[in-house]
Amino acid sequence: MPTFTEAQIMALVSPVFWPFLRILAVFSSAPIFSSRSVPMRTRVALAMLVALCAQAGLPDQPVIALTDPAAFAVVMQQVIVGVAIGLAVRIVFASVELAGELIGLQMGLNFAGFFDPSTNSQSSTVGRFFGNTTMLLFVVMGGHLMLLQAVIASFNTFPIGGSAFESINRMQLHELGAVVFRYGLWIALPMIGMLIFINIVLGFVSRIAPQMNAFAIGFPLTLSAGLVGIAFTLPMLDAPVAALMRLATQMFIGG
Repeated sequence: MPTFTEAQIMALVSPVFWPFLRILAVFSSAPIFSSRSVPMRTRVALAMLVALCAQAGLPDQPVIALTDPAAFAVVMQQVIVGVAIGLAVRIVFASVELAGELIGLQMGLNFAGFFDPSTNSQSSTVGRFFGNTTMLLFVVMGGHLMLLQAVIASFNTFPIGGSAFESINRMQLHELGAVVFRYGLWIALPMIGMLIFINIVLGFVSRIAPQMNAFAIGFPLTLSAGLVGIAFTLPMLDAPVAALMRLATQMFIGG
């Protein structure tokens, strides 16, 4: 009867178990994968499949037993790095949704807010529309493949067994907060400029012809102009989304 020692078992389990934890943390925090419509069993199975398929491309992993005193620190590192990758990709969606919120505010559609059960948050119609469009672009442009590439490359940038605090310091996640506002304003700036110009024209009209009700014609005009502007600017949304994806993944691919 063949027998196996603990060292032999850990030599087989350890190279798969530690990448599995990091990939599972990514799937638990990244957009689309972390949606409530994706069952937890599906995430676990997909994370195990990716961890097994990625063995050929991963560097040599240290063998760390589950009973080792350093195992808890390794678990913390995998969870932190995985959640950080998912958070960085979520910045892409947050930036575009912020642009939608700003456009909806100028159009006057932010009054039509609703509760989104998939994200457990309150959102406006325009912000939700931009978010769904970004989700489609994310899949069509191969964003899920870029996400997997970033996860696999992170094992070279942040090898297993390193310090979790050192990984956080190298990632500089606090800088991603400015990215949300910078790219959100970049996407929404043409629409904001056009709607502000319309509001200025309505202000002059109300001063020149006081008998005209500016509020009665202002809302339909800004709403119509906003919908036309969205129709013209939406086909150009792929450029900022691609730039955001490169920015979100380069810190894990290139260190």
